[in-house]
Amino acid sequence: MKVTLARILVVDDDEVMRTFVVNSLRRIGIQAIEVAADGASALRTMVSFKPDLVLTDIHMQPMDGLEFVQHLRQHSNPMIKNMKVIFMSADASTETLEQALPLGTFGYIVKPPRPETLQTKLEQALK
Repeated sequence: MKVTLARILVVDDDEVMRTFVVNSLRRIGIQAIEVAADGASALRTMVSFKPDLVLTDIHMQPMDGLEFVQHLRQHSNPMIKNMKVIFMSADASTETLEQALPLGTFGYIVKPPRPETLQTKLEQALK
């Protein structure tokens, strides 16, 4: 799939960071973008928007990114259960990475993400 045709869901509780990521995605040519402020609202958005990939923060309230992805992996809908996910976080600690990586994701981007980094990670996940 061409990255520019992808439908991307951005999940982050920080409005400034959500806007930054959306603008970065637009710079690399992606137009179909939805946003959610936490894991619970992201789960609801998944059903109506049907993204190709989710970019999610890890540290959010009330449902963090790790819990959100665990909910995805246990979902009865195969489209949601097998969703491609890339974590984004300013926290690149070993402890956080060890919690995040076993959840079947397509990597981890340290925030704020550079457009080139986003494009590379999206291409890897969507090919």
